[in-house]
Amino acid sequence: MVKSTPHPLAVPRLVIAAPSSGSGKTTVATGLMAAFAGRGLAVSPHKAGPDYIDPGYHALATGRPGRNLDAFMCGPELVGPLFAHGAAGCDLAVVEGVMGLYDGAAGRGELASTAQVAKLLRAPVVLVVDASSQSRSVAALVHGFASFDPQVRLGGVILNKVGSDRHEAMLREALEEAGMPVLGVLRRVPQVEAPSRHLGLVPVAERRADAVASVAALAEQVRAGCDLEALLALARSAPPLDCAVWSAEQALADAREWADAVLPGRDAGPAAAAAAASAAGRPVVAVAGGAAFTFSYAEHAELLTAAGADVVPFDPLRDEALPEGTAGLVIGGGFPEVYAPELSANEPLRKAVADFAAAGGPVAAECAGLLYLARSLDGKPMCGVLDADARMSQRLTLGYREAVAVSDSSLAAAGTRLRGHEFHRTVVEPGAGATPAWGFTHPERRVEGFVRQGVHASYLHTHWAAEPSVARRFAAAAAAHR
Repeated sequence: MVKSTPHPLAVPRLVIAAPSSGSGKTTVATGLMAAFAGRGLAVSPHKAGPDYIDPGYHALATGRPGRNLDAFMCGPELVGPLFAHGAAGCDLAVVEGVMGLYDGAAGRGELASTAQVAKLLRAPVVLVVDASSQSRSVAALVHGFASFDPQVRLGGVILNKVGSDRHEAMLREALEEAGMPVLGVLRRVPQVEAPSRHLGLVPVAERRADAVASVAALAEQVRAGCDLEALLALARSAPPLDCAVWSAEQALADAREWADAVLPGRDAGPAAAAAAASAAGRPVVAVAGGAAFTFSYAEHAELLTAAGADVVPFDPLRDEALPEGTAGLVIGGGFPEVYAPELSANEPLRKAVADFAAAGGPVAAECAGLLYLARSLDGKPMCGVLDADARMSQRLTLGYREAVAVSDSSLAAAGTRLRGHEFHRTVVEPGAGATPAWGFTHPERRVEGFVRQGVHASYLHTHWAAEPSVARRFAAAAAAHR
């Protein structure tokens, strides 16, 4: 719910899309962000969909937090306000799409597609086409994407992986006949490609020096191969966007008002606990970070802060103790499977986490956090908070989920409904505790995760902007625990 008064937002903006995954969206979007930032523009970076890794490269390119726009997890009504929140005061916003332009949540039409995001933002689309195996056929491909949905404004094409001057000439001739502007041509430059592994690109936090060099090289490649002036003119042609601007404070106020009206008394416990603890100062919520835990949405920390907590990062690979005064613990997603030996070797911190959980401290763990709280990960001892063991798997679990909280926890009241996303190549056995965290209602029905004392641990990635009450509830639980 966003209740603030809508107003015209006149931020120039572009959506970078492609016919399919692997066409070069991240290369082009990140290079454009860095190139325009290098010209002194304040660039707001965004990513359609649930992906955590690309926004890390976007942040490196722009010096601003990379923010996600996910119409499935947050609802179409929040795409504009969340965009406006991130883009406020910027000279330009660049939105990297997800998958192919018209691909979205399976079986849900255009929901969560790049096309839907572009329409909600009234933003022109630039199509990145992998031209490595085609010449004149590129015109038919682009014509199909341009005409499929008349509400999607395709403003031009950037040709990627072009092989030679002659190849470029054939492509340009075909697109000129089709009336589609060519806004850039990029050749193959292998040294600019970022390394990948089982879940996509290697995050920035794991290769920062190399990532800085890669982003700089991408910026140079885009400057040399793209018409930046034409792209900026296209971005400036976007009409004003009439929408409210999301804020953590307003989101919490709206959620409180809704709960009081629809569910009187349901959240009274956490709210009362927070009020009672407020005189003692703000509770510290420790948030795991570093190379092993890189997945987070910027809005989570903003909501926790607005809910009265002091958010303090820590690195489970390096820190041997939780931050001083820790009253709540958030362990999000990442790649603990890559760092299992190092995480296991940090026995003092594993014990500190186990002791905190045993004392009833509120813990919110998602995916990587779930693995870290298990007894073991690929045979290496972890925190032992949960009676479960984790291991790598050959099977990729991927997709959107609809879930309902099975029982009351530090994160969610029983019956709370959220949409989320699963993305992992690991297995936890058992997959659910005696008191599960979530009951999945779509696309399959099953229970998943663990609720134990103050611990809420699950594979499900969620976006708290969709349900701000979880941030308020968790901050209140931290205040009460302290």
